[in-house]
Parts: sequence; structure tokens; C-alpha cells
Amino acid sequence: MDNGKDLESEKLQSQMQSVTEAIRTLAESCQGDSLLLLALLRRLEASHREIRDGLFQASFPDNRQALYKLLRNIEANGGWPYIHRMKLRSLLGYTQQLLSPLEDSPAEPPEDSAETPQDVK
Repeated sequence: MDNGKDLESEKLQSQMQSVTEAIRTLAESCQGDSLLLLALLRRLEASHREIRDGLFQASFPDNRQALYKLLRNIEANGGWPYIHRMKLRSLLGYTQQLLSPLEDSPAEPPEDSAETPQDVK
């Protein structure tokens, strides 16, 4: 890499770090509000898709050497970028965990009931 590319790379790394910190700060400000966090995740996914389908695909290499370099970089640096989606099944499992203690606890008799456990035989 030449000196100009090193400076560009350092500047890009700094900008990406700033964006990452801003996203983290925004997410922390939404902590406890699942709807706001969901909206943030949707926006991040949409941005990922816009970059992937637009700018990234338009910048694909036009020769085998450049393609090889890109593929080597993908392999060496953690593979293809991917935004993992929570599966609906996982969300339902979480919901079941929340409801499970309610189902496991014995039903309490109504307060207006005059019967006690000793009266029932």
C-alpha cells in the first residue's frame, strides 16, 4: 500500500469507529424500548442492503486478479458481512420462557372463597 492509501484507510477506520460509537450510543438511549430498538435494527439492515446492492456490487472487480484479491480479503478477514436476524421461533421461545413461571405456579383460590384447604375433602 502506498502512503496515500494508508492515510485513506486510517481516515476510513476513524470514520467507521465514529459511526459505530454513534450507533451504540443511539441503541443505548433506546434501551428498554423494544419497538425503538427494532426500528434501529430495521434501519441498519436497510442500510446494509443499500450498500451491498448498490455501491458494493457496482464496485465489483473487472478482472481476475482484482477478484482474487477481493476473495482473499473476504476469506482472511472473517467472511462475508452478514446481519443475523432473530428467528420468529426464537422470539416465541423467549415468550414461552416469560410465560412459563405463570403456568407453573398453582392457581390461587379467589379471595372471596370461604373454603380453606382443610374444608375440602
